[in-house]
Amino acid sequence: MATIWLFGDDVDTDQIVPGRYAPYMNSEAELAKYPFIEARPEFAQEVQPGDIIVAGTNFGCGSSREYAPRALTAVGVAAIIAPSFARIFYRNALNLGLRLFEIDIRDQVADRRQVELDLARPALLVDGQWIELPSPPGWLREAWDEGGIIQYYLKHGRLPLEEDA
Repeated sequence: MATIWLFGDDVDTDQIVPGRYAPYMNSEAELAKYPFIEARPEFAQEVQPGDIIVAGTNFGCGSSREYAPRALTAVGVAAIIAPSFARIFYRNALNLGLRLFEIDIRDQVADRRQVELDLARPALLVDGQWIELPSPPGWLREAWDEGGIIQYYLKHGRLPLEEDA
């Protein structure tokens, strides 16, 4: 089971990890202490590996801080589901293997609701009902399975291609 963490529109990277908590200001090892440290202080202490963020439009807007999605992977966020993502956040998440699904399900879930995420399908089980998530292309699934584009490249010496899937 996973917990839903519900957020609104325009969650920016400074809300995800304020700049003063950047790894170059503290340490990479401490990055998991700081997701939403000011916007939602209980998040970093209570989030569990496999939990899911459901948010509104334009998630990850603001700066191009790669450590924002990296902090979310550090605490084990399994996926972020939102109607749209800021372009640079989307790219950084792709690089790091953070699963993003572009769909608006805010009216079908509640904050702290227990759900089940089936990444193979992909779908979310909420109160006995399956919510289908957009199925990513095969090359993206391959990258996710390896931990992101960077890890995929390090393992295979090339980038995943659509014709590989």
